[in-house]
Amino acid sequence: MGRHFEVRAAAMQKTANAKAKIYSRYSKEILVAAKNGDPNPDMNQTLKKAIDRAKANNVPADVIKRAIEKAKSSADESYSSARYEGFGQGAGSTIIIDCLTDNANRTIANLRACFNKSHSKLGVGGSVSFGYEHLGVIVIQYDNEEAMMDALLEAEIELNDIEIEEGYMTITVDPTQLDDAKVVVEKLIPDVKFEVLEDKMIPNEEVELHGEDLTLFKRLVTLLDEVDDVQNVYHNVSNLDEAE
Repeated sequence: MGRHFEVRAAAMQKTANAKAKIYSRYSKEILVAAKNGDPNPDMNQTLKKAIDRAKANNVPADVIKRAIEKAKSSADESYSSARYEGFGQGAGSTIIIDCLTDNANRTIANLRACFNKSHSKLGVGGSVSFGYEHLGVIVIQYDNEEAMMDALLEAEIELNDIEIEEGYMTITVDPTQLDDAKVVVEKLIPDVKFEVLEDKMIPNEEVELHGEDLTLFKRLVTLLDEVDDVQNVYHNVSNLDEAE
C-alpha cells in the first residue's frame, strides 16, 4: 500500500492552524506524562519520549516547558484517553478519533455534534479499527533506501516497510520501536529533520469519495479538528485534499 498521504500530511503540518493543533496535542501528552510520573524527564521515560517527539515535530521549547509546569501545579486535573470510531458518507469511508479528556460526557457530546452536522454515523468500539494497522511512522527527506534498511535491521528494528516518493522517505515500524528507530535515523543522518514522527492507525485499504460525500467527509474532519479534546484523527479517504 502506498503511503503518499504521509507526504501530504507533512506538507499540511506547515499551516498555522495545523501547527496550533500539533502544539496543543503534544502539550496535553506531555502534561499527562508528567502528571502520571515524575515531572523530571530524566526520571520519567514516558515524559522524555513525549518531549522528544514534540521537539521532532517542531513544538517550541516554551510550549513544552509550560506543559510541564502546568502538570506540577494542576494536581486536581485528570485526563483519560478514549478512542471513538465512525462512518462517513459514501461506500466504505471510515474514521478513528483519539481523544485525551478530563470530561468524557463533554467529549462525546462534541463528537456527536460533529457527526450529526456532517450526516455521518458514530459507531461502537471495534466497528472500524479492525480495518487499520497500528504502526510507527517516520517521514524524512532522504532517498538511500539500502543504507536506511541496513541501519534499522542492524539495530534489530522490526521494519514494516520503506517507501520513497518525491524525495521523501516513509518508514513504518512496530509502534513500540518508534523511539528506537528515531535514534537509528539520527545516527545515520545527524542533521535529520523529521517531517512526521508518530504512531498512527494506517488504513489497510483506502477509498475515494466524490461530490457531496467528499464535501461532507471533509466537513466531519474539519469539525473534529476544532474539538479541543481530539488528539488524532485517522481515516481511509485518499482524496480528501481534493474537497473544496
